[in-house]
Amino acid sequence: MTENNTISTLQFDRHRRLRTSAVLRDLVRETHVSKDDLIMPVFVDATISGSQPIASMPGISRFGLDAVAAEIDEIVALGIKSVIVFGIPDHKDDTGSDAWSDNGIVQRGIRLIKSRHPELVVIADDCMCEYTSTGHCGIVRDGEVVNDESLDYITRIAVSQAKAGADIIAPSNAMDGYVAAIRAGLDAAGFVNTPIMSYAVKYASSFYGPFRDAADGAPQFGDRSGYQMDPANRLEALREAASDEREGADFLMVKPAMAFLDVVREVRNASDLPLVAYNVSGEYAMIKAAAANGWIDENRIVKETLTGIKRAGADLIITYFAKDVAARIDARTW
Repeated sequence: MTENNTISTLQFDRHRRLRTSAVLRDLVRETHVSKDDLIMPVFVDATISGSQPIASMPGISRFGLDAVAAEIDEIVALGIKSVIVFGIPDHKDDTGSDAWSDNGIVQRGIRLIKSRHPELVVIADDCMCEYTSTGHCGIVRDGEVVNDESLDYITRIAVSQAKAGADIIAPSNAMDGYVAAIRAGLDAAGFVNTPIMSYAVKYASSFYGPFRDAADGAPQFGDRSGYQMDPANRLEALREAASDEREGADFLMVKPAMAFLDVVREVRNASDLPLVAYNVSGEYAMIKAAAANGWIDENRIVKETLTGIKRAGADLIITYFAKDVAARIDARTW
């Protein structure tokens, strides 16, 4: 074919040179997702024995205390180094007492997990919504979630979880001042080396729907927009993250992830703390549903999604895909 004289005189960069083979593309790839980046959520349920699949989250189950050990064994065998534990209690009341009981479901689950796998990093979610009769993340007085009184209970939860053996406390309650309160409470109880993974930027998101089914934590009245963030706000996210860092957070988190990658990047640029992104239940369920209908290639979509979260600036990713990804890494199909 005769070369077009006009094209031969043009000056332009040939970026495609670095894309000419799979091996070359691997060599210049900028962002990688590894097992070390993954945190697997685990639901421990005081109301069941064995396991119970969660219909809106295919592949994810609740586990009774008699069954959670096998799930943890599988997670560890896959090379995942961290889990975050959520509890479903057999009792709810207006103060969420099972959340801060030393014999609560999360506390019993943590003790079981740490006795079996002491090297596994166990993160304890510190919130009240699964435990209160109102389904809200704090104490309710006259129809309002009250901030300062809630801090006392949130701190009790953190100390109880640390006593049970939690390596990291992850408060998700969205009350003002919760990092300062928990840090003071942990220090006073002798847990000065227990880090806090703050849900610093937690939006009032519709992507949480399947989780509320999983954890039986939907609010019984109203919603959580009075304490969780407006999804339209970016600058507020930076204020929230800065406050938690000043109060003593050791990690910051952005939740959800996929619709808020701009915020992940903004927080990454503003802070040097380790940054966590939560690839939440609705994000997981959408991919699973589309894949089940044959509309997408699940494996490729999951890789693109988690790579995008990491590229945006996250150091760690809480994801329900963690086991699937770890298995694919082992099979060299990732």
